[in-house]
Amino acid sequence: MISVAGDLDTANADQLDTFISRARYRPGDHLVLDLSEVPLVGHSGLRVLLNVRALTRQHGGDLHLAALQESPTRLLNTTGARPVLTVHHSVEQAILTALHASSSR
Repeated sequence: MISVAGDLDTANADQLDTFISRARYRPGDHLVLDLSEVPLVGHSGLRVLLNVRALTRQHGGDLHLAALQESPTRLLNTTGARPVLTVHHSVEQAILTALHASSSR
């Protein structure tokens, strides 16, 4: 699990992408991002989330987004990205789902 805090926008989206790339053990792992402390996700941040999701899915894993605030949720809905991303109401729910998916592979 990776906890993210602050806005996820043009100023730091690439830093998150680099961090995720370095922190992940294998591309096909199930990755949980705790976004409870992220008040804003910009288009650059959304691009990173979609790219990470595509890479993990390509290798048999998934990206689990947890505890989104109102503004990031609105962005996912208005851009049409919500159905593509796996979003959970809580960090606990995301972790349990990721663990279950990992163990059933």
